[in-house]
Amino acid sequence: MQDIDVLRRILAGNRVIAVVGLSANWHRPSYFAAKYMQEHGYRIIPVNPQYTEVLGEKCYPSLRDIPEKVDIVDCFQKTERILPLAEAAIAIGARVLWQQIGVKNEAAAALAAAAGLDTVMDRCVKIEHGRLFGGLNWVGVNTGVISAKRPRWLAY
Repeated sequence: MQDIDVLRRILAGNRVIAVVGLSANWHRPSYFAAKYMQEHGYRIIPVNPQYTEVLGEKCYPSLRDIPEKVDIVDCFQKTERILPLAEAAIAIGARVLWQQIGVKNEAAAALAAAAGLDTVMDRCVKIEHGRLFGGLNWVGVNTGVISAKRPRWLAY
């Protein structure tokens, strides 16, 4: 589902995001996206068996271990790992299966859609939120994190 009105409805109406594969490393895309969403009023639930806590939130080993309602299952996983996540998203009563940039599992999307979930493929929640709700400065333009200048420590 790539329609702008649908993306806007999904992001405006769903406030609890389980981020599967969320890393505790600040330089990883999953961390940056989750931190952005957290700072824009979303409840982030980390899902990664490697950690006990990420971004100040308790981290769960799997979707099925989360004891509260989840709206969006945001998948930072390889395409071949998405189908079991779609099945788990359906089992926990999630409303949206979101596959991040570069992730396109059509079978998982079809399964989720057949169960009544909205599905998004090959999109980033942070980028879409920024584009649709005015948070583009967080994409790196004014943060000092992303720059076209060559770092001084890099030899010429």
